[in-house]
Amino acid sequence: MYTPKPMDTRDVVLSPDLLELTEKIAENVHDQWAMLRYAQGWTYGESRSDQLKTHPCLVPYGDLPESEKEYDRKTAMETLKLITALGYRIEKV
Repeated sequence: MYTPKPMDTRDVVLSPDLLELTEKIAENVHDQWAMLRYAQGWTYGESRSDQLKTHPCLVPYGDLPESEKEYDRKTAMETLKLITALGYRIEKV
């Protein structure tokens, strides 16, 4: 049985610049997900249907409900925290 073991990043504090980057990454994560869905034949639909390949989140990031944006933000933030915890720096050039 698979037991997930993500690195503990609870004590990692992101700088204001990285917090700002989180939103940009979250939007890109959503766009990448949507591109993949479209490539697989999915389309927008009022409700999700795996059989019909419709999904209500196939909309621009700005039009997503906050609950869906939070999912993408969490992914982005945890990625940035992991990069930081591993000793890497991200600098805007």
